Amino acid sequence: MKKSIAFLLTVLLLLIPLAACSASGTQAVVSKALGIDAESGSLASCYDTHSGNGDGTTCAVLHFHGNGVLREIQASPEWKAFPLDPTVRTLVYGVEDASSKTGPFLTDENGEPCVPEIRNGYYRLIDRQAAAGKATGPDILNRGSFNFTLGLYDTDTDTLYFCELDT
Repeated sequence: MKKSIAFLLTVLLLLIPLAACSASGTQAVVSKALGIDAESGSLASCYDTHSGNGDGTTCAVLHFHGNGVLREIQASPEWKAFPLDPTVRTLVYGVEDASSKTGPFLTDENGEPCVPEIRNGYYRLIDRQAAAGKATGPDILNRGSFNFTLGLYDTDTDTLYFCELDT
């Protein structure tokens, strides 16, 4: 009996990432997390390493036709126009100077950034770890763990990158 339950739990844990990366599942998750209607987007790719303990990286890519999502993003005060602020730039692409390198934090299994360089667009960073009323922004880089959601919309390609990192 214990082996059957363990097997069943193992199968369920293996199916959770697959469900998270199904087209309709991803669109619903993105819509809820970013506060926009992403249902019309077509899923181009989905990378998800979240495990049973909740840690991992997710990066989903949705392509859009028409300007519905863009108009929604532009009308939202939570979304900011490019260029990226220093915190988001560090999280997505990393920063480097002569003496040190920090990030990127949103990477694939090869350590490469999950998001290609975007020249024009909008972004929204949601710090899911910050306590109500406490500072966000640069503080996110000085923590021992990360729990954030990031949306990046490329206006040149009508592509939305949805990323989450939980450590």
